[in-house]
Amino acid sequence: MFVVTVLFELTPGAYERFLPLMIDNARLSREQEPGCRQFDVCIDPQNQNTVFLYEIYDDRLAFDHHLTMPHFKRFDAETSALVASKQVRIFAVVND
Repeated sequence: MFVVTVLFELTPGAYERFLPLMIDNARLSREQEPGCRQFDVCIDPQNQNTVFLYEIYDDRLAFDHHLTMPHFKRFDAETSALVASKQVRIFAVVND
């Protein structure tokens, strides 16, 4: 499994506009991408400007495919001005 985490810091006041777009992107990823196994959207209850994603894909190819999807491209374009910073990290699942 291929794990992606993303930590967004939003611009002040962007939460109300950003969150519905993020939730829609996650839903469409789960529904339309067979290689997307999980896509969780998490918020910091103490700071709405911090949004954390936890995504699981079958492999790197499935994630790369995600980046080409129309719903992802639309989300990325519509939210670019709402994001102050974004940290993406890649992990591999270790099975015991």
